Amino acid sequence: MENSMHRDLFSLRGKVAVVTGATGVLGGEMARSLARSGARVAVLGRREEKARRVVAEIENERGESLALPADVLDRDQLEEARAALLEHWGRVDILVNAAGGNVPEATLADDVGVFDLPENALRQVIDLNFLGTLLPCQVFGAAMVEGDKEPEGCIVNISSMAASRPLTNVVGYSAAKAAVENLTRWLAVELSRSHGPGLRVNAIAPGFFLGEQNR
Repeated sequence: MENSMHRDLFSLRGKVAVVTGATGVLGGEMARSLARSGARVAVLGRREEKARRVVAEIENERGESLALPADVLDRDQLEEARAALLEHWGRVDILVNAAGGNVPEATLADDVGVFDLPENALRQVIDLNFLGTLLPCQVFGAAMVEGDKEPEGCIVNISSMAASRPLTNVVGYSAAKAAVENLTRWLAVELSRSHGPGLRVNAIAPGFFLGEQNR
């Protein structure tokens, strides 16, 4: 009885979710969890074979899933992915922006001090995390406001503990995630103002965990 009430309380049956970076550790777990809650989940990642692997895991648990190969920094690829998703399921209710990460060259090291950080590496990590969040918001957010009905949808951006704390070494990543938090606040206000309160934008900052990037 209790488990049934829990499932009903957090049920996402009938909802369509897009998870960027869903081939990674964090994004993949989020994709699987959304599917377990009843959502149909689009697994978006650069490598199609990895995306299909996550889809297979979801389908093995009797979930519904779709692989969408795309780079979050390529608007054309994102728009192609959106078109494929809308043709398959006809709607977008949830967007989770889990794509992101650090770039080793934008990190301080024994032989690399703050005055030695290369601009290209800093641009790369900022683009990956900031633009890699903004572009999917634009592309899939546009699908949330299409049609005659009052727009509804939920966008969840992934921030970091590094956004608000001066963690050592990861200056580029910290700045990029701080930008994601600012974007989240701004977008929440703007979408509510221009399209109504049915569109929500939030960010979460996962705690520290071991992944492939920091193993």
